[in-house]
Amino acid sequence: MALSVAHKSVTISGGIKLKYQEAGDGKPLAMLHGWSQSAAEFKYQISALAENRRVIALDQRGHGLSDKPESGYRIARLAADLREVLIALDLHDVDLLGHSMGCSVSWCYLDLFGSERPSRLILVDEAALVTGMPGWPEAEHEALGCLFADPAALAEFQRGVLAATDGEATADLLAGMFTERVTREDMLWIAHENLNLPRRHAADLLYHHCMIDWRDIIATIRLPTLVVGGDASIFPAHTQHWLAEQIRGAECVIFDAEEGGSHFMFFENPKKFNAVVEDFLG
Repeated sequence: MALSVAHKSVTISGGIKLKYQEAGDGKPLAMLHGWSQSAAEFKYQISALAENRRVIALDQRGHGLSDKPESGYRIARLAADLREVLIALDLHDVDLLGHSMGCSVSWCYLDLFGSERPSRLILVDEAALVTGMPGWPEAEHEALGCLFADPAALAEFQRGVLAATDGEATADLLAGMFTERVTREDMLWIAHENLNLPRRHAADLLYHHCMIDWRDIIATIRLPTLVVGGDASIFPAHTQHWLAEQIRGAECVIFDAEEGGSHFMFFENPKKFNAVVEDFLG
């Protein structure tokens, strides 16, 4: 029987109210969605993973049902928001799961605030740098698996984000992040979750997020870490193996394309994803 999920909120500095979903008791697992996503997209994880722990899935600033202030759409501000949430909820010894941009927020948190509160990391399908730089050797582009070849390519996608103002257009924009297993109905639901973040803020946050190089920070991580990727992801599987190699003792699990191994493998194959997370967390 699935555990009930409570919808709550916490107020951080500036009077900004952040929404979150919570279920279960015990050691906390904080879940951070990706760029322009929402806590609701962890709907197959929250109650399932809460059978053995306390799960908190946060709608980050501007996303989902959280307040949408006019400023703060930068990774450092999102990491500071996370810090305020952990303090407000008195959370210690926290397992931290980040998907996509949620990984960047986790890395930034460790860079700014250290590992006093986080105890373990689950990094779900994020590259150390999403955008390549002009003049880089082809081998460096290949090794990093950057989604965008250069800032000009990122800017083109950013323009697409600003232009996609309805569910159909947004679903089309995001379709390449999923396999064909995902129905159009699900894609439209995800698209409408994306549209909860105003497009001008989505564009600003996208550009900022995709231009940060986290390689030096990743190399300093000493927390027990699980890295999860997919053979059909926007980020090649070798980039996830590389991440795991930088973090001493890290584990790496790659989903095959046939088992929903896209950028959203947790949505496409929640049964396996949840089992992988449970096995790591114990």
